[in-house]
Amino acid sequence: MDTGDSSKKKPEKNGKKREEKKEKKPGRLRWPIQVFCISVVLSAVLSFASEEALDGAGLAMAFVVLVCFILMGIIFDIIGVAVTAADERPFHSMAARKTPGARQALHLIRRANQVSSFCNDVVGDICGIISGSTAAIIVTRLQQALNLRSVAISLAITALVSGLTIGGKAIGKTFAIDKSTAVLQIVGRIMCLFSRKK
Repeated sequence: MDTGDSSKKKPEKNGKKREEKKEKKPGRLRWPIQVFCISVVLSAVLSFASEEALDGAGLAMAFVVLVCFILMGIIFDIIGVAVTAADERPFHSMAARKTPGARQALHLIRRANQVSSFCNDVVGDICGIISGSTAAIIVTRLQQALNLRSVAISLAITALVSGLTIGGKAIGKTFAIDKSTAVLQIVGRIMCLFSRKK
C-alpha cells in the first residue's frame, strides 16, 4: 500500500513544479517591459526639456544644462549604489520610532535590484546620452562663435564631459558605499514629503 501511495504523490509534485514555473515566467518579463516603457517616456521627457532649454539659449545656458544632466546622472548613480549597499537594520529601528522616510527607505532596499536598475541603467544612461548631445551642440556653437572648424574643440569638450561624468560617478560610488544609510535617509525623507503632499 505504501508503494502505491508514493507513486501517486510523485506526479502531483511534478504538476505543482510545472504550475510554479508557469506562474514565475510572467513576473520575470514584467520588469523588463516596465523598464522599457519607463525608459522611452523618461527619455522623451528629458530630451524635450533639454531641447526647450537650449532653444535660442547662449553658451552659458548650454553649459548649465550640460552640468545639470551630468549631476543628475551622478546623483541617481549614488542612490542606485547606496540601495544595494545599505543594511535594513538601522531603518527597522527608525521605522519603529516613526522617523520620517524610514518606511520609504525600507521599501527601496527591499526592491534593491529594481531601484538600482532604474537609477544606474535607465536614468544614468539617458543622462549620458543627453549630455553627449548637449556637448555636441556646445561644440557647434563654440565653432560658430570662434569661426573655427577645429577638431581640438570637439576633443576638449568630449574629454571634459567624460572626465566629469566618470570622475563624478567614481567619487559618488565611494560616498554611496560609505554613507549608504545617510543617503537613503535623505531619499526616504524626500519621498515622504512628496507622499504627504499627495
